[in-house]
Amino acid sequence: MILTKSLEQFGRYCVFMRRTFALPDRWSVFGRRTVTEISKLGIDSIPLVIIISLFIGAVCTIQMKLNTTNPLMPAYSVGLATRDIVLLEFSNSILCLILAGKVGSNIASEIGTMRVTEQIDALDIMGVNSANYLVLPKVVGFVLFMPVLGVFCIGTSLLGGWCVAAFTDIISIARYTYGIQAYFTEWYVWYGLIKSLVFAFIIASVASYWGYYVKGGALQVGKASTNAVVSSSILILLFDVILTKLLLQ
Repeated sequence: MILTKSLEQFGRYCVFMRRTFALPDRWSVFGRRTVTEISKLGIDSIPLVIIISLFIGAVCTIQMKLNTTNPLMPAYSVGLATRDIVLLEFSNSILCLILAGKVGSNIASEIGTMRVTEQIDALDIMGVNSANYLVLPKVVGFVLFMPVLGVFCIGTSLLGGWCVAAFTDIISIARYTYGIQAYFTEWYVWYGLIKSLVFAFIIASVASYWGYYVKGGALQVGKASTNAVVSSSILILLFDVILTKLLLQ
């Protein structure tokens, strides 16, 4: 029963994505809506990303120092480990899990409200491809801006660790800075950005799907938002495993 329902949902999602990725009827309208979605979904998320990243970077630095007291380990290992944690996992997977709650629920509730107030039906009656008109700018805008959020996350997280070194005696600034620079692997940055692009697509498309097919009233819109966040989070964790296996072999 669960498998059948899951396959049905997946099939409907594929059909929905086919409608979404049709060529826009008017490229000028698509461009304006994409810029609006970049501002609403991406730029408005920057303060949240900065605040979370600053504290997580500080916490990672403190915990790495407290749990690496072995005298045989070099002092710069704290900065090195903090950097790799941020690059490999936090700036993409954990960040997108957090954004699934903010951006995903926002998209699902917005489109769901349009569905229950029959605005989407009105677009369909006018001959407009409502999935393409409403969803494609959200998906494209969020995917395009996600690497920017990832870069903000990386920089702010490392800054949080630097603040720990600067304002406490846990580790010196010189050792922390050297650890960030030591044994740097450029591919880790690209690996994180690739994952963030995939996760951004999952968040935007899955949230749009749940909002688009809402039936009922305000209560169902709330349930759709919850389903969007849960589904996005599960898919992010699943693809995190798959992409890690593919990209870090």
